[in-house]
Amino acid sequence: MGMMGKERGMGKKKKRQKIILPPDLPPEIPEDEVEVSDEDLQFFDENRDYAGFVSTLDTHSITRHVSRVANVKEDALEALYERRLKKKAAEKQKEESALQVDPVDALPVKTLDGELYYRTAPKKPKDSENAADKYEADGEDGNEGVDKSIVKLTKAERRAKLKKSKKEAKKQGKELDKTEDVQQTPQAAALAEVKEDLTAEETFESKKRKLAELGMALLADPEANIKALKEMLQISKDDDQAIVKLALLSLLAVFKDIIPGYRIRLPTEKELEMTVSKEVKKKRYYESTLLSTYKAYLQKLMALEQQASFQHIVYRCICTLLDAVPHFNFRESLLAAVIKNIGSSDDVVRKLCCATVKSLFTNDGKHGGEATVEAVQLIADHVKAHDCQLHPDSIEVFMYLTFDEDLGRPENPNEDNKVKSKKNKKRKNREESGELQERDKKKNRQELVTKMREEVNADFRAASFAPDVKERRTMQSEALSAVFETYFRILKHSMRQISVRSEENGSSLPGASGNHPLLVPCLIGLGKFSHLIDLDFMGDLMNCLRKLACGSSNSDGSCNKLLTVSERLRCCIVAFKVMRNNLEALNVDLQEFFIQLYNLIIEYRPGRDQGEVLAEALKIMLCDDRQHDMQKAAAFIKRLATFSLCFGSAESMAALVTLKHLLQKNVKCRHLLENDAGGGSVLGSIVKYQPYASDPSQSGALASVLWELNLLSKHYHPAVSTMASNVSGMSTGHNQVYLATVSPQQAFADLSLEHESFINPKNIVMKSNHKRKRGSGSSGAASINPTPDAATPIDEDGLRKKLSEHFTILHDIKENERLRGELDRVTLSLQVYEEHKNQKKRKHASKPKKNAEKTAS
Repeated sequence: MGMMGKERGMGKKKKRQKIILPPDLPPEIPEDEVEVSDEDLQFFDENRDYAGFVSTLDTHSITRHVSRVANVKEDALEALYERRLKKKAAEKQKEESALQVDPVDALPVKTLDGELYYRTAPKKPKDSENAADKYEADGEDGNEGVDKSIVKLTKAERRAKLKKSKKEAKKQGKELDKTEDVQQTPQAAALAEVKEDLTAEETFESKKRKLAELGMALLADPEANIKALKEMLQISKDDDQAIVKLALLSLLAVFKDIIPGYRIRLPTEKELEMTVSKEVKKKRYYESTLLSTYKAYLQKLMALEQQASFQHIVYRCICTLLDAVPHFNFRESLLAAVIKNIGSSDDVVRKLCCATVKSLFTNDGKHGGEATVEAVQLIADHVKAHDCQLHPDSIEVFMYLTFDEDLGRPENPNEDNKVKSKKNKKRKNREESGELQERDKKKNRQELVTKMREEVNADFRAASFAPDVKERRTMQSEALSAVFETYFRILKHSMRQISVRSEENGSSLPGASGNHPLLVPCLIGLGKFSHLIDLDFMGDLMNCLRKLACGSSNSDGSCNKLLTVSERLRCCIVAFKVMRNNLEALNVDLQEFFIQLYNLIIEYRPGRDQGEVLAEALKIMLCDDRQHDMQKAAAFIKRLATFSLCFGSAESMAALVTLKHLLQKNVKCRHLLENDAGGGSVLGSIVKYQPYASDPSQSGALASVLWELNLLSKHYHPAVSTMASNVSGMSTGHNQVYLATVSPQQAFADLSLEHESFINPKNIVMKSNHKRKRGSGSSGAASINPTPDAATPIDEDGLRKKLSEHFTILHDIKENERLRGELDRVTLSLQVYEEHKNQKKRKHASKPKKNAEKTAS
């Protein structure tokens, strides 16, 4: 015990020596009175990295710690340490007195400090637990001096207790967070949305600004800023669709401006090994970077082609590039993408592609005609791959092709023969004169001149964009052959469809054109390029057109009509155009086409068929300087007059114009205007008119009268009524010559529904010019009333009167038909009744005879 006392005394002395009181705190000065010099601020700004810890110091904890240590006196501190040790010793004695040792494990355990303890740990009393918790909660340092052997908790218990305390702390923290979130949720959500919108708008604006800066730099100096192309291409890979679209359009504008007017050829390996100047290296780097970026841009467009949101932008870029730089590299890829969608179901994409192809065909000076040939061949392959089942716009682009007029004619070698013959004659004369030396000198001089000219011509062709005449002729021949190959394939496909459907014996409706959508543009194209068709194909083409005009697989047209009226009329028009352009080489009978036109006039329906096609057929087949047979002309005149009663004013006007033209050219047909009881005064081989005859030559129209003109003179439209009156006033005299001033097409266009007006225009009404005979001061017998001025106002009362008369006549016609039907039925019933009465009388008369015979027998 004495040793222990001495040790404690020595410890007290040592502790007394170690206590060092902190220095006094500086006097408190208000912040307003503190003055900081400029040098201090400058030093702090220059050495901010080293003085940064000052801002993170916890001044409150430092002040509390220093003041705590400074306020404690030496005697009070020693007394505090002694009280803690006494308290711990008392607790230890109580625990040792409460130990219960198991006889099995009676030996104690010695710690490293030399103290002993047993492995039995009884429960601590509640008072001691509360006291220990109190000391721990107060944060005093008394536990540091307690021996660790007194703690009786095992590792598992300590872990369980630690987990439990952590869970409770987490629960308390979550509850606090939830309460704070509930209070701040609406405001925080609104602030977060605003921050996100602001950040998105800022990034969008910054990227837009970046694209604009890069684009302007490239346009200002492409060679110096060629690397900016890669940056713009990288921006086009952004996740934002709006940024991608802006980047694609910006790159499109840049490429349109900086792409050169020639194709770029990259240097070979041998050329790269050669030593070149800095300018050449710079040029090579510029061209290679431009070409690689352009290729990557096209690949990006092709990758975005399948996405619906980018489809319109992608095809706009592709079509614009192909239209602007058709001479540049990768033209084949652009053409393939455009031709692939030339028949797309999307109207925007299809119109863009068709407009681009039309621009290529019309502006072939940009590419020398090579792109035209490639496009035509790709379209031909596209039509073949889809079995002619495409949109009509796919081949309507062929109408914008232009060919030389003498493309189908062989070259004339007569001029070369004449030049050679002249040279031979001059040569003979010179040999006879003996001027051999002079001839040799001139010959050498001419050879030098020809060589110089050939070199100059070669340089000129290389520098100019215009191709050589032979090359141009070759390219046009290839394009023309591809066009006719497409047209003939469409005709064969239509024939095959007609034959298949005719074998089904009318399984589909007549006039359906769903299986041959390309037939109409094909016929229009054949009509335009008919003068370039080779004579070897003329016979087969005419046979095919004849079958199509019949609308059936057989030429007799016995089965249902499988083409529309407009399509069959176009077949007739193409046949006449081919015949007119090759009149000297062909000897084809066109009677079948006249028969089809005669029947198609009745089958025409205004709402279903195209009136302009009918007007064109009437002009080409009946009005274009062709002399017709009198029976045929009379049949068409009668059919057109009947047709004029049934349809609108535009169709009626076109028919009346054609009718008047036929009457002007065929004087004998004017006898149809006479109102004889038995028909016209000139009769043909057929005495009675057959209105339902299919052949116009067998109709017997000369035996009829044009009574339809009387009704048409009361037509509600003033132009139609005036025309009918003028035609009715034509005389049969041979001395009258009528000049036609309007074609059926023009008459139909002027009176169509889009331009129809009830003003009587000067251009519609046909005036007749009567030529006076020499020596006679009087004109012809028939006089035509002058037409009123177009500027005169409309007489509404007169118009209302004419309309009422017109519909009254129509009502009377229908009433007459009804009464005639009733009369026929009554007469038929009377005839049946009379026959019945006659049979009864015969029966009654035969009965007495039979009775008399029986009695006599």
